[in-house]
Amino acid sequence: MNRIDIPAGYRPQNTASLKTYLGAIDQIRGRLSGRPEDWRIEEVGDGNLNLVFKVWGPAGGIAVKQALPYLRLVGESWPLPLSRAHFEQLALQEQWRAAPGLVPALLHVDQSMALTVMELLEPHIIMRRGMIEGRVYPRFIDDITTFAAQTHFRTSDLFLTADRKKLLVGTFAGNFELCKITEDLVFTEPYIAAARNRWTTPQLDPYVTRFRADGDLKIAVSRLKLQFIDHAQALIHGDLHTGSVMVTEGDTRIIDPEFAFVGPIGFDLGAVIGNLLLNYLAQDGHEDVPGARDSYREWVLGVVQAFWPEYRRKFLALWREQGAGDAYPKAMFADAAGEERLEIERAAYMARLFGEMIGFAGVKMIRRIFGLAHNIDFEWIAEPARRASCEARAVTLAREMILGSAEIRGPGDLCDKARALRNWNPPLG
Repeated sequence: MNRIDIPAGYRPQNTASLKTYLGAIDQIRGRLSGRPEDWRIEEVGDGNLNLVFKVWGPAGGIAVKQALPYLRLVGESWPLPLSRAHFEQLALQEQWRAAPGLVPALLHVDQSMALTVMELLEPHIIMRRGMIEGRVYPRFIDDITTFAAQTHFRTSDLFLTADRKKLLVGTFAGNFELCKITEDLVFTEPYIAAARNRWTTPQLDPYVTRFRADGDLKIAVSRLKLQFIDHAQALIHGDLHTGSVMVTEGDTRIIDPEFAFVGPIGFDLGAVIGNLLLNYLAQDGHEDVPGARDSYREWVLGVVQAFWPEYRRKFLALWREQGAGDAYPKAMFADAAGEERLEIERAAYMARLFGEMIGFAGVKMIRRIFGLAHNIDFEWIAEPARRASCEARAVTLAREMILGSAEIRGPGDLCDKARALRNWNPPLG
């Protein structure tokens, strides 16, 4: 990794210094009210990259996020560009325009401090934590598919003119170092003897060995990696998993788009599906009595089942109603015959996208079990053998998804595979 240039005046905030910093901003003082020295501040960042604070005053609260010049999960030995805060801010602005109310509102940005002030989401919790506890979120499907369909369509060539799309690509092209993290940690390192890899050992050792020797799997993953690198389809969140969603039963907000760039839509969709399946297969490790979470497992699979049809419906409706971009120009399909032929092409486009989603989902699942950054869905299962059984089912399903995506014709097929593998007793090392 290269040395990171740090702007003059940058310094990581703490609960004491942040009061002074925020107290100098009129808008923030007005939002919180009271005296800065009386504000209550907690550092709550539990992610891999950043500092995150909650700040409360007499009139309300705010959230503050500050990028660190290194990967927090690893430490200063892995430098990271502070510019990622800038790209996150740009992504939040684009996402708010496309899907207002489904991301936190920006209140203040500071480029030199790599710092963002946003509305405080309370009583929201990270969805992944809620799912581990077995909580149901009735609005999630409608909200996540609205967010994804709106942001993807409105930043694609189906909606934008070619010049505007190229400007968008250029705007986010500088986020290449975070793309590199994904390219390494998601698509490469889980399949080689990388020093940063970790897994439940010795139980999963045979699976790690087999996956590293699986030429068909590595070729399929490399094809997906190539698509991630060169397919500038739309502005994607880049890390759209259940840890990047904050929820209540009545509200959903998508957070943390610092990995955003113009890339393949299927990567975002696959991240959603893959993380739902990981939670489904982890539930056996969180129940006290076998079968105690059967109804919740079926709710999770119900979300998997509903996600694609609802996304497809919303995306196609936008395309039919607002498809004025330079791809598939309206003038070429203005008559009835042209519209009929275009509708066939729309169906083919969505069919390709479904297959890409399934493949990317599988890749996202494997990286969370063999790579550096793991999911608490499995990490919070205390007993290693029990955790490893859940993980072995997950990587086995993921491999089938990557190599057999063409055979999975719909979400029902995917759910059937997940159910079958959940009942499999995997051999462990």
